[in-house]
Amino acid sequence: MSARQVTLAAALLVAGCGGSSTPAPTATPTPTPTPAATVLSYNVENCFTQVIPGTGGQTLRSLIVPDTLKLDLSRPAGFPNGRTLTDPVIDITLAALFVDFTVTGQSPATLANLPLNPPANDKPFSDSFPFLAPPQGSPTLAATTGTSFDFRTDPDSAYTRVDRMGMPAVATALISSSVKNTYNDADPSNDSAGQFKDEMTLDLKQLFDGLGDDLTGLGLKVCARTS
Repeated sequence: MSARQVTLAAALLVAGCGGSSTPAPTATPTPTPTPAATVLSYNVENCFTQVIPGTGGQTLRSLIVPDTLKLDLSRPAGFPNGRTLTDPVIDITLAALFVDFTVTGQSPATLANLPLNPPANDKPFSDSFPFLAPPQGSPTLAATTGTSFDFRTDPDSAYTRVDRMGMPAVATALISSSVKNTYNDADPSNDSAGQFKDEMTLDLKQLFDGLGDDLTGLGLKVCARTS
């Protein structure tokens, strides 16, 4: 076979395989669409109406409306039935806002039992008034036994309320910034009249919209219902 014949045979072989000697371009694969994230809509009414264990049948709404610290002398003291110095009131309040207490293993202490808080106060409490631990500082401040306090006698009108402390975390978590001053200036009678019910419901729903998937991701069963 001559050199020309060899060249022609090679060309025919290439043509028979699909064309010229230039490799065919590789087709670009069609991108697979990313599934759209599922947006959950939360109904938080169950959080307000579920019974808080250890409260004698009270619901979250009955505890925070009106926003006052309640004490039933027929039951052991401990937040939310009154409060002691060691009560993790914020953790208990947040658990009442988010956790489903009908689920076995979940209780008002669910968040307080997480290993995030100090195990105890850094100084032991006193057995006498005002019961708080001795003052600290550098140099250490002189301790008192509650007999050297200079109590103010100003009228109530001289003070400005900056937060409500009946149920700590309620004014912080359930009242938006635009209404916070109005809420703090209001009276518990305004709570009982339902002035802030819609505000609390809206703000708790917004908290669930932002945190609901994170809470369930931690293995918690939340009190809000989804649709």
